[in-house]
Amino acid sequence: MRKTLLLLAPVVLLGGCTWGINPEPASLNIRTAWNGDVSPSCRDLGKITVQVMDHVGPFDRNDIKVRDELQVQARNSAASMHADTIKPLADPVDGSQPWEAYACGNHEVGPVAPAQQSAPPPPPQQQSGGFQTYPSKGG
Repeated sequence: MRKTLLLLAPVVLLGGCTWGINPEPASLNIRTAWNGDVSPSCRDLGKITVQVMDHVGPFDRNDIKVRDELQVQARNSAASMHADTIKPLADPVDGSQPWEAYACGNHEVGPVAPAQQSAPPPPPQQQSGGFQTYPSKGG
């Protein structure tokens, strides 16, 4: 009994891992069209198929984590295609899911052009009594 627990402990602990799939900065502006609501004016850039581990040994991984990792990978891949919108084409099967990538012009893709960067905030104003005030974002 004790040997069995010692052998299963690492497998069970690995089942909770996130496997290190992280969003790339360029993918943060990519919209996911969950309901398939892609405008007819969007340009189809192609199909993306992503895959993650959906089980560890005999144990299934958490379905929500698997789906989240699939979306992150799809967004990362879409960013390299200069897409700004992705749409799932089917539900995940065995840790794999197809997506479609689109350029819709909804979001800025890639680095911000220098002319479009916002100006730095003005320095804080010193008032009597040693207090500083900061301008609000609204104006």
